[in-house]
Amino acid sequence: MNRVAFFPGKYIQGRRTILQLQDLIRQYGSKAIVLASATARTYIPEKYLQPPLSGSICIHQFGGECSEEELQRVSDCILKERADVLVGMGGGKVVDAAKIAADRAGIPVLIVPTIASTDAPCSGCAVTYSPDGVFERVYYQRSNPAVVLVDMDIMVQAPHRFLVAGMGDALATWFEARSCAASSSVNECGGLSTNAGQHLARLCYDILLKYGVQAKLENEKGVVGEALNHIIEANILLSGIGFESGGLAAAHAIHNGLTILPGTHAFYHGEKVAYGVLAGLHINGSSDEELNEVYGFCRSVGLPLTLEEVGVSVNDKEGLMKIAHKSAEDGSSIHHEGPGITAEKVYDALIKSDSYGRHFLNNGGSAG
Repeated sequence: MNRVAFFPGKYIQGRRTILQLQDLIRQYGSKAIVLASATARTYIPEKYLQPPLSGSICIHQFGGECSEEELQRVSDCILKERADVLVGMGGGKVVDAAKIAADRAGIPVLIVPTIASTDAPCSGCAVTYSPDGVFERVYYQRSNPAVVLVDMDIMVQAPHRFLVAGMGDALATWFEARSCAASSSVNECGGLSTNAGQHLARLCYDILLKYGVQAKLENEKGVVGEALNHIIEANILLSGIGFESGGLAAAHAIHNGLTILPGTHAFYHGEKVAYGVLAGLHINGSSDEELNEVYGFCRSVGLPLTLEEVGVSVNDKEGLMKIAHKSAEDGSSIHHEGPGITAEKVYDALIKSDSYGRHFLNNGGSAG
């Protein structure tokens, strides 16, 4: 089997990079739709909203969910406006909607993330949900975004919970890539992982451990510092390339399982993925040393350590079994962990990870 890696066309990160958007659009077409969340619209430079630029850049507000209904609406807008470029500006769901809609229309997509809560911006795959927010499927595009434009002056304004959720998503990158390599499982590019994918995944993890706490503090203070720059890059670029070229395994499968219960919908993608990492470590029988390191990181930045922290009761056996069955269904990435992964094994891991997390919290940061 081939070794395959995917990358975005361009990645640009810095201060006031949003001012480059007009020139970047012109490199790819003449008429652009900017699909923006309500918050993202406030970051669009005023000159883009006034003539003459308003004639070549149309602003459309995102409907709130990356569902088939929203994708059809965006597709209709592309046809009506005769757009040849689509810009997705906002969080993970608007980013995914823009990527899918652009791919279906056969036009390039430029991504302007306004929060670093997921690794979606750089990847060539996206997730669709029901209008009620339940995971439906992963959609693969023909190519990755043409441009990912990261404006640090926008990023630093986001509440720190988004940054922390992004660290939760990024935390999965190394552990899932490691599992895929060990089991010779196919990555999200349709091949085996490359050395580049594996090493970027590991670099992502190392940067989280080194800069995560300081980046959160800088974000809380509104400071664009070295640590925040490193973590934004880890959350978006390193994790984006790392998960796609390294592959997915237990963490994202358990995230998908968690979405079955409505009580989890109030929690961000990366928060649920982080809990999936913890459960995945128990599936793999990780050492106490590794468990303490990962649980310690999660505790230090404010990621969940228990089921309660992602909206699930440890006493809800029926709900936990629903999560477990969804996580272990046929075709799930959890089977990249190796053979013999059953719903019962996932259920046990959910209970063990919760118990370890409670013990960890009650014993001052050590459960081993």
